[in-house]
Amino acid sequence: MLESLSLAAGLSWGSGLRLYLTVLLAGVFGRLGLVHLPDTLSALTSPWVIGAAAVLTLAEFLADKIPAFDSLWDAIHTFIRIPAGAVLAVGALGHADPALLTVAALAGGTLAGTAHLAKAGTRALINLSPEPVSNIVTSTAEDGLVFGGMLLALFVPLLFLVLMVGFLMVAGWALPRLWRGVQVGFRGMATHMVSRFARSRHD
Repeated sequence: MLESLSLAAGLSWGSGLRLYLTVLLAGVFGRLGLVHLPDTLSALTSPWVIGAAAVLTLAEFLADKIPAFDSLWDAIHTFIRIPAGAVLAVGALGHADPALLTVAALAGGTLAGTAHLAKAGTRALINLSPEPVSNIVTSTAEDGLVFGGMLLALFVPLLFLVLMVGFLMVAGWALPRLWRGVQVGFRGMATHMVSRFARSRHD
């Protein structure tokens, strides 16, 4: 049960950050026999699913390194990552009691949504900076974080679950402040653009 919970949490959390990389890692590890995936997730080990996940992982890797475009990518994936996190969480528990699967779907969607909002908010705030270096560094760090997190979820489940509790506590504290910072930043940017437009009209 501990391993199933860790798998469900790992897939949900990873989906909120890097859905396609998460699916790719789970599929490859399952295909190689390094981890045992329940029958309900056996589709992840399909060569077709692995191939599609690999292509989409590469596309997301490139898109996520481009300032501003990655925020658009995140906005679109709000409607993909959160439902996917819920579905993968349900699949990780296999053929469990329907009530438990319902709870898993709610928890998985919440965890994926929390991770997604933390990522999207952080990147939107970073994108207010005109230089691209911080965006690339942050994006690369997210790639490494998902890879390391999935390794822990699959092979060191207890440690991963403890870290997830810590993540939820930090996210609950940081998200309101993060989004206030994004709002202030975008208001400042809008004011600056209006001011520049007014000056250009005056000149």
